[in-house]
Amino acid sequence: MGDVAVGVKRGSDELMSTSVYNSGSDMSSISDVTANGSDSKSNGSDSKKLRVEDRMEAPPSRVLHIRKLPNETSESEVIALGLPFGKVTNILTLKGKNQAFLELGTEEAAITMINYYSTVTPHVRNVPVFIQYSNHKQLKTDSGNQRAQAVLQAVSAVQGGGTPTSGSIVDLTAASSPVLRIIIDNMFYPVTLDVLQQIFSKFGTVMKIITFTKNNQFQALLQFNDPPTAQQAKIALDGQNIYNSCCTLRIDYSKLVNLNVKYNNDKSRDYTRPELPAGDGQPAMDPNMAAAFQGKDSNSLLGGLSPLNAAAAAAAAAGRVALSGHSGSSGVLLASNLNEEMVTPQSLFTLFGVYGDAQRVKILYNKKDSALIQMADANQAQLAMSHLNGQKMHGKAIRVALSKHTSVQLPRDGLDDQGLTKDFTNSPLHRFKKPGSKNFQNIFPPTTTLHLSNIPTDVTEEDLRLLFSNAGGTVNAFKFFQDHKMALLQMSTVEEAIQGLIDLHNYNMGDNHHLRVSFSKSTI
Repeated sequence: MGDVAVGVKRGSDELMSTSVYNSGSDMSSISDVTANGSDSKSNGSDSKKLRVEDRMEAPPSRVLHIRKLPNETSESEVIALGLPFGKVTNILTLKGKNQAFLELGTEEAAITMINYYSTVTPHVRNVPVFIQYSNHKQLKTDSGNQRAQAVLQAVSAVQGGGTPTSGSIVDLTAASSPVLRIIIDNMFYPVTLDVLQQIFSKFGTVMKIITFTKNNQFQALLQFNDPPTAQQAKIALDGQNIYNSCCTLRIDYSKLVNLNVKYNNDKSRDYTRPELPAGDGQPAMDPNMAAAFQGKDSNSLLGGLSPLNAAAAAAAAAGRVALSGHSGSSGVLLASNLNEEMVTPQSLFTLFGVYGDAQRVKILYNKKDSALIQMADANQAQLAMSHLNGQKMHGKAIRVALSKHTSVQLPRDGLDDQGLTKDFTNSPLHRFKKPGSKNFQNIFPPTTTLHLSNIPTDVTEEDLRLLFSNAGGTVNAFKFFQDHKMALLQMSTVEEAIQGLIDLHNYNMGDNHHLRVSFSKSTI
């Protein structure tokens, strides 16, 4: 087999998702390739040449035959099919025939994988693929498969929490710097400094990270302790997706050889100097808080960071259980047990808008303690539901669930629905309409602490304390950032903080300064 682009194949690999499962499976057999990679009987297509004996199912083997792969499927995508079931020890791909052979560490792991995929169809790039036992008991590959072996070892090391050995990575280009320049393409979900540290620390010691936004793209500079470690990480991770089908890592060597970090906060970190001040950014998350935010479910190969749990994402929470995605669910939520005397479409838009771009809101005419909220997509709906279900709004603990509806219908022309339905599709207040927005990095569960921004220079602490006190509640603590354009404000309860956000997000402070309010992970 000739050289294959692995680790540098852009946009094909997924670090944190194994959502390849649906329903039904075709376990029909075809013959295997010989040990040197040639196909002895069939190319895996639905050719009329398939004989009855070719469809006979082979006995259990730790070598599995995978066919009908999409064109240009990478080794990492094939490996991803097997990793949830145990250690993957070898791989051989037949690019021209859309087939691959995957060897697992034990026959038991292979049996578990086959049994699972006999009821749930495996998918690669949303294309169903077919998996069966191979006639081979062991997969032997020649030196032409060296690049595939490199990625196998690197990905397996990441999955197992280990560090790839220096000999496991093919030396494509000499690493010129211990500093990597990372660009996140197609960033639909939060990618934080903590997320990057979790991913890259699998390959060695991460010394420093600086994150920033340039040309409307989230970027980072990340420094390892030496150039070879940076090289290993680049080869294994370049082109892979952090989340399912998005947040693609583009990695190059930086011209810098050392990063100068002045502050330890949510934008930059020097792990060798924990005594550095926080500066204007929000302080780094305490490890205990990160553990509290850790998600029980994960869409991940690498572990953790389900895009449906922003708290877990922000905390770089780690988990190792594969879970099918929620892509088939609706983007419409049903909120119930609302305070019908106080709730409005605008207040629901503001609160649910913390977790996604709410498109339409309808308070039900015959049941005004319930409302439908249409989010931009199903993942945003899941995110809002996970954070807001059970929270108190206007004195009542609201219930939030996915709705059976696929959209919220607007009232017919000329029909007065008493203002119960509002269309926010073109609202300028959507927080997440701009790809790469820093708002993706600041999604947190409702807390007593609010983050305020876009504060006019002449507004004082007393002004803001009075403003939020008048919204109902007690301001327990307040802290301006250094430039006084941002501040942290702590209410006495989460319910009071929710009410303050609903009432005062986008509040006009004068001179066209509209206050921006969000929940903060920090305490004062």
